[in-house]
Order: sequence, then C-alpha cells, then structure tokens
Amino acid sequence: MDFSFLLTQSFWIKTLELILALSILVVFHEFGHYSFARLFGVWVEKFYMFFNYKFTLVKWKPGKYLKWFSTGKEMAVMEDAEAEENKNSWRATEYGIGWIPLGGYCSIAGMIDESMNTEAMKQPAKPWEFRSKAAWKRLLIMLGGVLFNFLLAIIIYSGIVYSQGEQYIKFVDATAGMNYCEAAHKAGFVDGDIPLTADGRELVTMNPEDVQAMLTAREVTVLRDHKDTVTLTLPGDFIFQANEEAEQGGIHFMEYRLPVVVSQALLNQGAEKAGLREGDRMVSVNGVPTPDYVLFTAELEKNKGKQITLEYERDGQMLTATGVNVDGEGHIGILLTEPVKIFKPTIIQYNLLQSIPRGIEMGWDKMVNYVKQLKLIFTPQGAKSVGSFGAIGSIFPPTWDWVNFWNITAFISIILAVMNVLPIPILDGGHVLFLLYEMVTGRQPSEKFQEISMKIGMALILALMALAIGNDIFRFIIK
Repeated sequence: MDFSFLLTQSFWIKTLELILALSILVVFHEFGHYSFARLFGVWVEKFYMFFNYKFTLVKWKPGKYLKWFSTGKEMAVMEDAEAEENKNSWRATEYGIGWIPLGGYCSIAGMIDESMNTEAMKQPAKPWEFRSKAAWKRLLIMLGGVLFNFLLAIIIYSGIVYSQGEQYIKFVDATAGMNYCEAAHKAGFVDGDIPLTADGRELVTMNPEDVQAMLTAREVTVLRDHKDTVTLTLPGDFIFQANEEAEQGGIHFMEYRLPVVVSQALLNQGAEKAGLREGDRMVSVNGVPTPDYVLFTAELEKNKGKQITLEYERDGQMLTATGVNVDGEGHIGILLTEPVKIFKPTIIQYNLLQSIPRGIEMGWDKMVNYVKQLKLIFTPQGAKSVGSFGAIGSIFPPTWDWVNFWNITAFISIILAVMNVLPIPILDGGHVLFLLYEMVTGRQPSEKFQEISMKIGMALILALMALAIGNDIFRFIIK
C-alpha cells in the first residue's frame, strides 16, 4: 500500500477544500430543517456543525451556558410553559461544533430520527413537538434541507455567472474536432469527430451536462471530416467503459483536439534553448506529423532523453529546430496556450437579473443529469464507481481556485439534495415517504414500524458507506 500521497501539498489542499465545502453544505442543509421547524413553532433541540460523539468543541445555549471542549451533557429539556413561550425563539436551541468534520445535524423535538430516542416518544405529545403538527407542515420541515441545498446551488451558480460570465468553445467552433478514448473508438467514434446531438438533444460544448448526455445516450450523431453526419449507437454500459479507462490512466471520454501552440518556453529547457517562443505552433517531430497534443506528446514519449527535430509554424512561416533536447519524462519545457485563445470562444456576460434564471437552469440541468446517473449505481459497474470522501475530495483542484471550489461545492450540494430525498428510512426521503402515506391514508405509520424502518435504513446506509469507503481504499491506496 502506498501512503506517499499523504505527504503532498495537493492532498492537504484538497482535504481543506472538502472539509470547507461539506461544512457549508451541511450547515445550509440543516438550516433548511431549522427554518421550517421554527416557522411552524417546532422546538429545535440542537443545531450542530460536525458530529460531537462523546466530545464537543464548543456548545452554547443562549442565556444558559457557553462551554468549550466539553464532555458533559446538559439536559436539553424545557418545561411546557417555557417551551410554549420560546417555541419560535432561536434561544430555545443548543448550538455547537463537534469534532468529527463529516457532517452535522439538527435535532427536532418529537420525531424519530437517527438518534433513535424512542423514550421521549412514549410521553404525551406536546404542542411544540414535530409529531403535533399537521402533516403538510411536517412534510415541509423534512423537505427543508433538500430545498435549501438546491437553493444554495442556484445561488452559487448565479454568483459565478454574474461575476465571471461564461466563456466556452462550442463544438462547432473547435474546428479540429475532438480526441476520444479507446472505449469511444470501439463504440465508433473517430478522432476529429465533432459532436452534434445525443438522443436528439443538441450538444453545445464540453460542459458536464452535454458530456454526461453523450455518455448515457443511446444514439449520438457526429460530424465527420466536416462533411458527413454519422449516427453512432452506443452500448448500454458505455459510461462505465469510459470511466474505467480514465481511472486506469487513459484520457477521459473526450478532449478538444488541440494543436500544440506555445504559451511560454521554460527557462533552460529544450524548447527555450532551441529558440521557441510564444505563438509557435508545432507541426511535426522527426518528420512525423503532430497536428494535435496527443500525437505530439506520443512522439516525445518515444524520444525520452534524446534530441529531436521540430518543425513548427511562426507567423505563417514554416521553421525547423534541430537538436531539441527531450528530458527523461518526455518534456521539452513548454506551457500550452489555452483552447479559448486558439479557437473562437463564445463569451456571455450576465447582469444580476439575468444571472438568476441562468443559475436556476444550471442547477436544474445538473440535478436532472445526476438523477439519470443514479440508476446506474444498481449495476455491478456502478457499485464499483461508488466513492466516499476520498472520491469527493479527488474532484477538487490541487491548487486553491475559488471559482472551481464554488463550482464543485454547488454540484455536491445538488448531490446531497438528491441523495437525501431517496425514499430510504433515516434519510429525509424516508420521512417524506411516511408523511405522504399519512396524507393519502389519513393515518400515521406506527411508531414501532417507524423504529424498525429506521434500523433497516441505518443498516442500508452503513452498508453503502462501507462499500464507498472500501472502493476509496482500493482506488486510492491499494490500486
């Protein structure tokens, strides 16, 4: 087993990004439950960021106590008169920060939740308890977390497009087309193909929604050689084939077919010593045509530690550099020009009012695509792709980038919303299922049934967590 990744700076940056993102998302999720509970006069006993198993970093009950590094338990009880008086007051809640940075919770009086505190449920129902409220109010309380997570994603996406705008390259403007992974080649894609539609949906650019639409589509149409429209029928497990190849070190499903244009020649390396400079466009290596980055790097790999002859274009003229040193890793020391500086980019700026509907559209598209993927979990390949905190943390950038951080945080917020609304007892969706049953039949499921269901739900979630953590261990340590 290789634990050397623990010593890298990128690992700790990704860890901090993950903890910060989860802290924001969990607090916002629980604040959704809290807000609706208070709106309907339900007592929220505790509101915690992080879990506080047997130890609490800080806990505060307004007007009662403030304790640091506490292992004691204050009784979270109120007399009926006090509860009735304070039912809509934020002062009735104990607020705290636990020591396990993997989530958080909002403890609502009068409901069976993951705490499994059934003793309190044996007492007569109080007017300020969850179980005393109308079914539609309880439904909104349970959906509050999901609604707030989706709202947060919309706020983040709206903020990003308002502050950054959108700049992207349309497939039709990427005149060199795309490079595809080997699994895509087997499915019929040819390097240089330009994507057009996926199951009838127009494909615009390399955003996650369009890429996901292609990976899960039954039929994809492409423009080949800038003249022929070709329809490809993809296998049902295509997404797994492409993802498995990417995990094994291959390219992702597809990438822009980029010509190699120098952005900067690094000091004292092969390219700089050979006189290459910004704007030079690579044409061939040792006489072998290299019209794109993949072919160019493949030729450099063949010539590690050797000298090569480069043919390149500068200001419309063809030039040749001989004796260019390739280091032992297959590099000549150049930084590449961004795609948006090579192809014609599409730039969209949004004012404040325009950014809100765009944020809603982005949030909805990402949620729909994630729901489509969710069914794949129940396949053998899908089970292998499930991951926990390691998998989530790996998608954060290795250097701190606020735009990327917020983009990823918004997407995880959508994942959290979707996962929580699944009809599994112990999740919000399980409570919603019970409430819908009550609203249809006019009677609640028995407390005994709810208690047993919670235990079954807990077992399912623990099994899923064990699978996810096991996959992470295999993926990031053993493998």
